[in-house]
Amino acid sequence: MQPTIFTYLIVCPLVILAGFVDSVAGGGGVISLPAYLIAGLPVKLAAGTNKLANGCGTAIAAAKYAKSGNVDWFCAIPAAVFSLLGSAAGTSLAVYMRDEVLKVIILAALPAVAVLLLFIRKKDNDEETLAEKPRGRIILISSLIGLGIGMYDGLIGPGTGTFLTLAFSLFLGFSLLRASGCARMANLASNISSLIVYLLHGDVLFAVGIPAIACSMLGNYLGSRFAIRGGNAKIRLVMFAVLALLFIKTALELTGVIDF
Repeated sequence: MQPTIFTYLIVCPLVILAGFVDSVAGGGGVISLPAYLIAGLPVKLAAGTNKLANGCGTAIAAAKYAKSGNVDWFCAIPAAVFSLLGSAAGTSLAVYMRDEVLKVIILAALPAVAVLLLFIRKKDNDEETLAEKPRGRIILISSLIGLGIGMYDGLIGPGTGTFLTLAFSLFLGFSLLRASGCARMANLASNISSLIVYLLHGDVLFAVGIPAIACSMLGNYLGSRFAIRGGNAKIRLVMFAVLALLFIKTALELTGVIDF
């Protein structure tokens, strides 16, 4: 397809917003993927172009979190490796499972996830928690989180970064800020894996994807800066907004009101 000025007017602002949200709490795909579809891109081309821009934007956010010291590498590296494996397995399973079944499961789970978020301890420093935990346990739990949520990413996708952040906070006791930093690393690995597949199949529209990369990088930079300076309180607020948006989107898809 040949993009027009209206394509960029729709895609660019929404991709900046998606990058901002994604770097803070994950779930930016709930905003960015519909943006490409509204702009007229076919589904596969939209998904591939979205992965191209998101992957570059996530790399910026991951670097920003790492530079600020909010990434635990004993957590991030195994989570990233197993996220790749889980994503591959999830993609394979998606062939055999009805999309509607998966969406019903997610719709039922989201309110529970929101309740869990309420009970995550409101702490801004988790150094004592990290010192008390055996590194072997952090590696094992991180690997399982990466595998499980990576599988979800392959099956469905939207909200992956949000679920990673919650999982690292709930199961490892990380503050939301450090959990978000580790989540960006695992999500980056998953994005790279998906992008390679889309590139091999020619499902990336570079005429839209290259400007979208710049927009995603800007949004991720601003969002990661916002999260690092604002701490857990701001991350928590954005996460609630993402969960609500994901719930509404999934419900509308199940009722046939929207088709993306």
